[in-house]
Amino acid sequence: MKTAVFILIFLCLNFNSKSQVVPQGFLVVPVTNESVTIGSQFWLKRNLNVISYNNGDPIPYYSNNIGWGSLTTPAMCSYNFDASNDAVYGKLYNYYAVIDARGICPIGWHTPTDGEFSTLNTTIGGNGGTLKETGLLHWDSPNSGATNSTNFTALGAGYMGTSAPSLQRNVTYFWTASSYDATRAYTWSLSKDNTSFTQSNANTKVGGFSVRCIKN
Repeated sequence: MKTAVFILIFLCLNFNSKSQVVPQGFLVVPVTNESVTIGSQFWLKRNLNVISYNNGDPIPYYSNNIGWGSLTTPAMCSYNFDASNDAVYGKLYNYYAVIDARGICPIGWHTPTDGEFSTLNTTIGGNGGTLKETGLLHWDSPNSGATNSTNFTALGAGYMGTSAPSLQRNVTYFWTASSYDATRAYTWSLSKDNTSFTQSNANTKVGGFSVRCIKN
């Protein structure tokens, strides 16, 4: 069995010479080709779409809304509980999954703090249009002011509320790792209707929002 594992790792390393075998034994493929530099920060270009933590433990997946609204433990779902959305928009995670010590972002990356999103907002001069994908493929009209000049390529992923998904192609919300109080945490959002990049402390930790990782 050990021989087979070492052969598998050897083959993977030959497939990608820059891959990393972390102490837990999992192969981590570099994500630099999927990242973008904005000011002094390095961001992933896509929303997170993982099903397990960095140690291999699965993140509980909800295929319906039963019990979602009362959770105080990690969970994730697909928009409208339809997994076909995941490849484009990524999964939606609750806050408890985002801050779990096992790590939800790739090795060497993390969920941004509210302060790190504030830095991003300063870098773009408060113009959220620089973060939004242009056109109407993943945003509804009018997708005001979208230029994607940063190559951040934010999509209208929508969100999962306490009982139902809402507003795909209209808005996107990004979790921060920063808690506001016992039941709420900070998020940043974009809308099809304007160029605002909006901070909020009103969203409950049970909500399902997108995660965009930042480099350590």
